[in-house]
This record gives sequence, structure tokens and C-alpha cells, in this order.
Amino acid sequence: MSASLLIELGTEELPVKALPELAATFADGIAEGLARRGVAMGAARRLYSPRRLAVLIEGVAPEQPEQRSEVLGPYLNVGLDANGAPTRALEGFAARAGVAWTELERITDAKGERFVYRAVKPGARTVDLLQAVLDEALKAMPIPKPMRWGAHEHAFARPVLWLVALYGAEVLPISAFGKMADRMSRGHRFLHDRAVWVSDAEAYVEALRGAKVLVDADERRAAIVREVEAAAAQAGGTARITEDNLEQVNGLVEWPKAVLCSFESAFLRVPQEALISTMEANQKFFPVLDAQGRLTEAFIGIANIVSTNEAEVRKGYERVIRPRFADAAFFFDEDLKQGLAAMNEGLASVTYQQKLGSYADKVARIAQLSRAIAMALDDDADLAQVAARLCKADLQSRLVGEFPELQGIAGRYYAMNDASLAELPAEARAAVAVALDEVYAPRFSGDAIASTRLGQVLAIAERLDTLAGGFAAGLKPSGNKDPFALRRNALGLARTLIEGGLDLNLVGMIDAAVALLPEAVAPHADRDKETLRLDLYEFILERLRGYFSERGIAPALFDAVAAVRPVSLADFAQRLWALQRFAERPEAAALAAANKRARNLLKKVEGALPERIDAATLVEPAERELHAALLAALAETDAALAARDYEAVLTRLAALRQPVDAFFDTVMVMAEDPVIRDNRLALLKVLADRFAAVAAIEQLAG
Repeated sequence: MSASLLIELGTEELPVKALPELAATFADGIAEGLARRGVAMGAARRLYSPRRLAVLIEGVAPEQPEQRSEVLGPYLNVGLDANGAPTRALEGFAARAGVAWTELERITDAKGERFVYRAVKPGARTVDLLQAVLDEALKAMPIPKPMRWGAHEHAFARPVLWLVALYGAEVLPISAFGKMADRMSRGHRFLHDRAVWVSDAEAYVEALRGAKVLVDADERRAAIVREVEAAAAQAGGTARITEDNLEQVNGLVEWPKAVLCSFESAFLRVPQEALISTMEANQKFFPVLDAQGRLTEAFIGIANIVSTNEAEVRKGYERVIRPRFADAAFFFDEDLKQGLAAMNEGLASVTYQQKLGSYADKVARIAQLSRAIAMALDDDADLAQVAARLCKADLQSRLVGEFPELQGIAGRYYAMNDASLAELPAEARAAVAVALDEVYAPRFSGDAIASTRLGQVLAIAERLDTLAGGFAAGLKPSGNKDPFALRRNALGLARTLIEGGLDLNLVGMIDAAVALLPEAVAPHADRDKETLRLDLYEFILERLRGYFSERGIAPALFDAVAAVRPVSLADFAQRLWALQRFAERPEAAALAAANKRARNLLKKVEGALPERIDAATLVEPAERELHAALLAALAETDAALAARDYEAVLTRLAALRQPVDAFFDTVMVMAEDPVIRDNRLALLKVLADRFAAVAAIEQLAG
């Protein structure tokens, strides 16, 4: 009869960041080991806390199914002699199988009839399989730096203190790391520091709950959220709960209890990002925000105990946070005294990359690119240059030195208080401040692009210089190596152009970035410049392939647009969305196939085709009909094409399906008369070129 299986490995406190993966691989390893052996089972639960890894599997069968085996033996012409007597080969095969040769069965395959030994034996008991299953699961766990303890050779992520293994109510005769399994788990280190009797596998979760351990990580996580949200409401605000911080706190506690704390409001003059960063990253606290999303002086710590003196716990949390806040306040005040202009001067002594010069050199290139981009967009080029010249200044600030993740964010705060920008109108100054932050947007996968036009201009310029410099200096990504994050920069550049709707000539911008590179890496020959331009363009397009795939664009659609090489990525996206809608039309497949056929015929042409179609040379009714329909379609799509209304162009061209089908059904394109043949090919070229003005739709034909 089936029963639930529980295996719990008790340890000292496990590494917080590794805990979810350790729990998953342990539980999955046990379940997969049973599955490989054919043991039927129900759902497996991954259970863990800082001091234990466990798996609880429902409905585990008591034994394997019957084990059937088949061993192929010699063919009849090898196993039997001319008189039908067994040869040595057959006798040896039968002896190894442990049966008389007359008990062997026969099968026929492509080579003829041969002997086969088939056996059926009862499945092993599940309890007899579990030692090997456990050993395999532990061996497969990802532990890069195993710890040793005691006078033995055992090694694991942390010292192993106990092992629980139950099949139903039965204790399993298995061991790990020198510990024999029993039914005695352990409770909370402080609230229930004694052994916990587990009567059977199904009782495990409740038994530990009674011992002040929430062993279900999902339940524990939900309890933390409830506690934090309730404490934040008590403070009159909303808790900031990030997935990363929540996951780490979940790996630190077994019985969570929120403690509402506060700090001196004077610290709120410091950029809130710095205070939030130190609360979350260093102390695993939860900040409390007001209705406008601004930091308040309240924060929440999660204790691993229910203290009889919560005031002392609160005092301890407040005490550990104060020195970090005081440091941040000191750095911020000193940076304000220094100012962005002074910080900028220090960039000349900081190397960006050996071949590409200092950060000051990079800033100079970004400033020139920003000016050119702003002019192309008919924006304020002077303001773009002012912002770009300050976009790396905060790298020299003390605050960023202490909190590197505040790069850009610190610059935004300093710009709002910087004397060098005092002459700018308030609106322009605010725009510069935001742009100094948004130059890094998007910062990570899924992050939004810069929200302001000035921020977008700086973000594009910064990435163009990074990409051009990286490729020219020989830093093109290879395999997993991408030290300058060029893949991320390329996608960020492409996303900014597309999602910002910025109709800029990407090829021209690449040329401008390459022209600004230092002498040490700049290509001089036209051929080298062209190679670098093409490499960068293709590299950026490849990043877009995955981007559009995530948005439901099929690879064939992407390739069809990429084949016509639009110089504007905003235009690229417009073509792609229009082509996706065209591909859903019933005419699309036939027209794609016709275009593919036309292109294949045109590839056979030697020499130039006539520049104009001679209507008098069109002798077949179907070619005259196609010519008339094509002329009308050209006239009616010229304006839409000029306006980049690609959907309108493709919708109108879809009406050509009937005359195109009739043409290919009744007209011999490759006629013997060269004049007629070339005229028909010219007709097909005009048709194919009008579709190609949007995309190479023949690629949709496969």
C-alpha cells in the first residue's frame, strides 16, 4: 500500500543565497531517483528552512513494478550447427543467462532469426532502494565549497546534525554523513530547542509548526509579507518588499516576527536610494514609504524569535543601522561641497580602458555624439552637450564609491544642487538631473528605457561609444565572456530607439561613433570602417531577434525585415508589426511563394533587365492583367510607402494575389524570345521590388 515519504537533512545554518537551489536540487534529486527506478509516486514538496532541507512525497509505491529484461543472443546460423545442435557460442550465452539453451526464446529482426533471453523478476522494495537514491541526490547537489567537520571525511555545505527518514510511520534504514535516520527532528533553535517527535511523514509539517518552525518556504514567505505589511500599516505607510530581499529574509528565519523601528528624520536629506540600499543589502530590513513613494523614517526588521522584550530587539536594529546612515550622510554632504565640476576633473586620471583612454575621454566622445543625436532629433543640442559632459562625474563621488549601485542616481541629486548648473532655467536643470540618472537606463533585463527625451539621447550616445569602442578594441563578446557588457548595451540601445520611437539612422550613428574613437583603435581604411559598421549593425540586430521573439514575432518575419536592412530601428519595428499582420491574411502564403518564385527566376538573369516594362510586348492576357493591376497598386501605395504606412502598403498589395496566381498558372516566364522573356522578368522585378520596399516576404515561404 502506498505511503508518504519524508527525508529531512538537518544542518547548521545553510548559506542564505544558496538555500533555495540547495532545497530544490535535494528534493528533485530524491524524486527523480525514484522515478528512474520506476517507483510510482504523487506530488513532491520542497521543504526547507535555514537549518534543514527536506522533501515530502505523497503516494510513494511500496515497490518497483516487475523488472523485465531482454538480452539478445547469437543468430541461428551462429548458434546452431548443420545438425541443429548448439554451438559453443550458444551454450556460452545460455550459461551466462543461467538457463538451458532450449529455454531461450527466438525473435526475428532485419538480419534474420536469433536467440533471446527474457526474464521477469519482482520489483525491489522501495525502502531497499532509498539508500542509493539518497546517495545519488546528495552527490549531485551544487556545493562549490564543501565544509568538513569532525574527525571524518564527510563534507557538505554545512555540518550535518541529524537525519529523519520515514516511509509512512516506518523509520527507513538509511544513513548520510555518518548519521543514521530516525524520527527525531529538531525545533526552533531558541523557541523550541529540543528534539521533535515525528510520528509519520504526513505529520511532519504540523509537528515542526508546533516546534516554532515554518518548514514550508511558501508559508514562511507569506507570513513575512503579512507581518511586514501589518507593521508598515501601523507606521502609516507601505513597506517596500523586493523579491530579492524577501527571499533572503526567508532564508534567515524559521519563525518570523516583524519589529517596527525608526531612525532620525535628519537622515532623510540623504538620497533615499542610498538609505534603502544599505537597509536592504546590508541589514535585510524593509523600508517604509509614504503614499508618494518617498522614504519615511520607519523601517521593519524581521526577527527569528518572538521576544519577551521587543524594545531591546528594536533598539538593536536601530543601533546597527545608524553608523551606515551616518557614513552615507557624511559622503553626501562632502560631495555637495565638492560639486560635479570638480568631480568631473578627476575623471582624467581614471582609465576607462587601456586602448580607449580615460573616463574623461569617453565623456568627451559621449558629449559630441549627444549633440549630433539631439540635432538629428531637432532637440536642444546645447543642453544635450551640457548633460553629457556631466554624465560620469558622480563616479568620482564618495557616495558612489561607497554605494556603486547609485551611479547615475547620485548624479541626479547633485545636479539639482550644483552651482555649475545654476544659470540654467529650473526646467532645463531638472531635465539634466534626470538625464544623468537615465543615461544608464535600462539598467537590467526588464527595466524601462529612459523616460525623457534628454535621457534617451544620453543613453543612446553612451551605448554607441561603448559598442564602437569595445568592437574596435577587440572586446567583442565570445561565448560567456562579455567584460564590457556589450550584449546588454546593444539591446539597451535598440530598445531605446524602438520603444522611444526615435527615427534615427543607426548606420550613420555607428559611423559617427567610430569616427570619434582614439587613434589607437580607430579604423583608417574604408574597408575596415565598413567591416566594423557591418559587424556592429549585425550584432545589434541579433540582440533584437530575442527581443521580438519574446513578443510573439516568428523568426521568418524577423528575417524578412532584416533582409532589407532598415537603417532606422524604429522603422524596422514598424515594418515588422505590419508584416506580422500581413502574414495573418489568407493571401500571404500564396504571395510569399510567388515572390520566392520570382526571385529565383531573377537570379538566373545574366545582364541587366529593361528599366521599363514595354506594355506592347505583353502578349498574354494574364500578363497584361498583372501589369495593369501592378500599375494601379504602385500608384496607390506610393504615398503610403513615403509615409511608412507599411500595413496600408501590404494590404493593398495583397489584392494582387489573383492576377499573380493567374500569371504563374498561364504564362511561360522564360520564353524563347529574349525580348518577351526579359519583359516578363522586368514585370516580376517591379512586383518583387514593391514588396521588398517593406520586407523580403519571400522568406515567409520557407
